[in-house]
Amino acid sequence: MKNKILIAPLNWGLGHATRCIPIIKALEENGYEPIIASDGAALALLKKEFPKLISIELPSYNIQYAEKGENFKWKMILQLPKMVLAIKREKSRIKRIVENYKIAGIISDNRLGVYSSKVPSVFITHQLNVLSGKTSWLTTKLHLKYISKFQSCWVPDVSGVQNLSGVLGHPEKVLDKIKYIGPLSRIEKKSLPIKYDIMVLLSGPEPQRTLLEKKLRKELEKSTKEILFVKGVVESQQEIEKTNSITYYNFMNSEQLNTAFNESEVVVCRSGYTTVMDLAKLEKKAFFIPTPGQYEQEYLAKKFKSEIIAPSCKQEKFKASKLEKIHFYKGFNDYSVDTNWNELFGLFQSE
Repeated sequence: MKNKILIAPLNWGLGHATRCIPIIKALEENGYEPIIASDGAALALLKKEFPKLISIELPSYNIQYAEKGENFKWKMILQLPKMVLAIKREKSRIKRIVENYKIAGIISDNRLGVYSSKVPSVFITHQLNVLSGKTSWLTTKLHLKYISKFQSCWVPDVSGVQNLSGVLGHPEKVLDKIKYIGPLSRIEKKSLPIKYDIMVLLSGPEPQRTLLEKKLRKELEKSTKEILFVKGVVESQQEIEKTNSITYYNFMNSEQLNTAFNESEVVVCRSGYTTVMDLAKLEKKAFFIPTPGQYEQEYLAKKFKSEIIAPSCKQEKFKASKLEKIHFYKGFNDYSVDTNWNELFGLFQSE
């Protein structure tokens, strides 16, 4: 009998789900049986990637996002009681799942209620410091309180001074349970001819994903450059349309995205951390448009701009002409490491 490991990414954009893909594959390669648990688009994506695996729907946090960036934090604060209730429901559901499916271990990517006192539980995050402006000390303290309930915390980055997550994943005081496991990416670098001048990759929560899509469509529709536009909307059927020099996809699976990334000269995208890890794996050049009000993405955009790695701008200030700046930046370096999955998964071995 293979040990069953529950792997549960947060449904907040698609980044948490996509960075779990290499972990699910590593579990299978090391003789474990992964069971997927999430909700919404994150669950839909992983079910498409791993149709043969058992998948379980978890309670949704059902967070609504502000249309204006300056309202983002306050809207989140108002919804804290709803989040706490969802986490309690999640904990109750996990208790039954562990018993019913004979779970031997848990890997939670930012789902705060997905842990058990009966089996080893791992938390994945790149945010040991949770930025929220003047309240960063409080959000960080609350996050660390939840992390303390897990046996181990895996940070998808390297531990050295040269790293991808900056202050997010590298606090002044590092807890004993923290393990830097190297960046996680489902993408592989391939030597393919360039087919697209620009790849647009959208992701993240609504309504900001739609607002950025409308903005980019308007700005790029008159371009003569060959553009691939991936909307990041996971639906039952893949849809493809061509308008002038722009090819639109509603979504792509991992294999298609891997090819598309490699066939594109530059990438226009959010500065979400999962996307950052993909860009680093490919050593690509990019232009970032952080989600308005998301301190994490705004920080990462500023970090890579100051390091002359990638230019960026606010969503409302984007113009197609700004993409010319990309060529004056050096692009990403690959920080990949050979992750010792056998050692990491040793936590789940039966005594």
